[in-house]
Amino acid sequence: MNELQVKNIRMVMVNTTHPGNIGAAARAIKNMALTELVLVDPKDFPAEKAVWRAAGAADILENARIVSTLDEAIADCGLVIGTSARERRIPWPLLTPRECGERTWVESATHPVAIVFGREDRGLTNEELQKCHFHVHIPANPEYSSLNISAALQVICYEIRTAALTEAAGKELHFDDWDMPPAKSDDLERYYEHLQETLVKLSFINQDNPRQTITRLRRMFNRIRLDQMELSILRGLLTSIQNYIFHSDNKIQELSDNHLKSKDK
Repeated sequence: MNELQVKNIRMVMVNTTHPGNIGAAARAIKNMALTELVLVDPKDFPAEKAVWRAAGAADILENARIVSTLDEAIADCGLVIGTSARERRIPWPLLTPRECGERTWVESATHPVAIVFGREDRGLTNEELQKCHFHVHIPANPEYSSLNISAALQVICYEIRTAALTEAAGKELHFDDWDMPPAKSDDLERYYEHLQETLVKLSFINQDNPRQTITRLRRMFNRIRLDQMELSILRGLLTSIQNYIFHSDNKIQELSDNHLKSKDK
């Protein structure tokens, strides 16, 4: 496999409690010829138990990147896929593990890709899942569907490896080509902040109670997969709207001031 492409794929573990799971994840990553592990605010790491469970994959642990927030872990990614064990109130675009592996492998040729795994006891929060373009669900036995986090990570890494070997054997894996690269995660987050700020100024949403509006807009834009040029156009549109509101408010204030002055004369 092409080493440069492999380095574009990262496994992200959020708030992992048990260091043994981190070690087992490192082993799974190396088993499938991947290299990148990012830990978001782990509860106990570095730890001897992690090294013990990693077996011969201590190098994955040594090179693991530790960050404070999920935003830091995925900031430069053009594709983010979150693992989810259950359906959500607002459904999100969903991939099978096979689809996840193929899309991850193909897109890693052009930009960083992150697969995000949640906490052992409760997975990823709704807010964290909303930062993802897709969710992936492993169809386990419904009578005993709880997968250990390192086991779930092993399944996804295996599917990525399978996709890589399939392509190496001469079968083309293809997703829609595009003329511009996809917008990166941190740029999208700034856009969503800009969008909410503008909608509040327009009185379209209540800042203290936006309800599900922003969540549904996030889902729509994530489903579309905005590219960098489209995002730039939308940011410019929001700025123009805010400028119009600013000048309109100033004009109204000026007219009000002139009216008061004429009454005083």
